[in-house]
Amino acid sequence: MIATRFRVRTRAVAAAISTRVVPRWFGWQLVFSRTALAPKRAAPHHEAVRLPLLLTVFPWWFLGCAGSPDATGREVSVKPGINDNFLDPELDVGDFEERFEGDNREVFVHRARVAHKSGIQPGADVADIGAGTGLFTRMFSRRVGAEGKVYAVEISPRFAEHLRRDAQQRSLDNVEVVLCSERDVQLPEASIDLAFVCDTYHHFEYPKGTLRSIYRALRPGGELVIVDFRRIPGVSRPWILGHVRAGQEQVEAEIAAEGFLKVQEELVPQLRENYLVRFRRP
Repeated sequence: MIATRFRVRTRAVAAAISTRVVPRWFGWQLVFSRTALAPKRAAPHHEAVRLPLLLTVFPWWFLGCAGSPDATGREVSVKPGINDNFLDPELDVGDFEERFEGDNREVFVHRARVAHKSGIQPGADVADIGAGTGLFTRMFSRRVGAEGKVYAVEISPRFAEHLRRDAQQRSLDNVEVVLCSERDVQLPEASIDLAFVCDTYHHFEYPKGTLRSIYRALRPGGELVIVDFRRIPGVSRPWILGHVRAGQEQVEAEIAAEGFLKVQEELVPQLRENYLVRFRRP
């Protein structure tokens, strides 16, 4: 009697999963059949344990992995609303200038070391993805010189306006501002030698699509530089733990999954809360 009830409940759970939870993942036909798992005849023992075995092979945490597609195959948001503040048409750029370019931000204090470790060379074409108020855009403009180019990529229309105005006022003729989307950096194919992403990866709401667009924009052998917060439970500040969704290990795994090769982690001893890692597009 107990075994029979277990099998019935197992079939009921499987039927619910087939219609509500598990569609198709990455081309695998992972669809539980209502008719197959709920036959009219009494199920033999091997059918009764089929669902637990499948859940062992494909555990529940897989349903929430970064960038998993929905039932239509479209990537789902890993952190809905993460960029709402930046999309606000009333965004106060001056307020963010104080936050992004103040002594309480360690990548600002040690910006010269960060820029140096990024390996940007004269004449290079560089994308500053998540350019914000233009801190590194201005530095990279001087580093690449007249023969190079800097794409200041932003999702925020207000930041984009500020970046254009700032480049014009400073006569930074090698800077081009690009308004990107939440899924694509909107850069031409094979247009850059290096993509620089500072304190912005955790704002990639759709990391798989965004990384793929960066991969396309990089020339073969081009590099992706990631600077982001160390998210270590029990060590990192509460703000970081609440705001940043993934630690370094997970970030590196997500980037590698999109075809990038890790070059190395650059040690910047002065950085306490941030890491810097370089990747290469084969």
